[in-house]
Amino acid sequence: MSSVSEPNAVRTPAVSLPLRAPALTEIFRALLEADFTVQLRNNRALLLSFALPLVVLFALFASKFYIALGDPQFRVASVLTLGMASIAILGYAMTVARDREKGVFQRLRVTPAPTWSIMTSRLVVQVAAILAMALVVLVAADLFKGVSLTAEAYLLTFICVIFSSALFLGVGQALAGLVRSADTLNAVGRIAYLPLFALGLFGQSTIFGTTFELISRWSPGGTVETLLTGAMNPSSWNSDTWLALAVSAAYSVVFAGIGIRWFQWGVR
Repeated sequence: MSSVSEPNAVRTPAVSLPLRAPALTEIFRALLEADFTVQLRNNRALLLSFALPLVVLFALFASKFYIALGDPQFRVASVLTLGMASIAILGYAMTVARDREKGVFQRLRVTPAPTWSIMTSRLVVQVAAILAMALVVLVAADLFKGVSLTAEAYLLTFICVIFSSALFLGVGQALAGLVRSADTLNAVGRIAYLPLFALGLFGQSTIFGTTFELISRWSPGGTVETLLTGAMNPSSWNSDTWLALAVSAAYSVVFAGIGIRWFQWGVR
């Protein structure tokens, strides 16, 4: 007996649920998870973040020659400056340039993620890496070199590290905006990276004369080292430290402005 469909049967139409755009918090969380995963899997970035500053830390305290560069807090501040410059220029700027060449940014821009959230997520990850580096350096300086800080000094130092990271990440953003090729940026970044750290080393030394000392002190690296030195010894915070804070802020605005103005999301 063949089955016959009932003529009066009512067919229920398929109901399609409306698509819901992801909330901004969901988008930002997904970006953060992806960027943190990439950062943790980048062995080179991790090496630059922790190994290089520790090597320089022990080197600056190993020889009596480096005593002429300044007090122990200043030398630790120089190491922190090196770590921040490494993460921002050799890490962040290079990652941005490589992802741009691979078309990562162009693919992200067609997603619901706002453009500001894409870059903010990456910057948050870099600041977290800088804070982790600073913690490792400060603990190593305390355990092995006897450079101990008070609780107030630790808190003030970490606040100044966050503030100073804006300067170096601004430099990295400016380089990524002005130089589109990853290979060219690799070469330019290494050239720019050394003066940022090496010039600031002589911010408290007159080995090469007072003029050179003045230039070194108010260079980007020198202002950060002055700021961090004052943070590690709050009782020595003076007008020069406040001026270093203001100059660092000015550097941050200038470099970030250049990076935002000339940044390209694609290679063309």
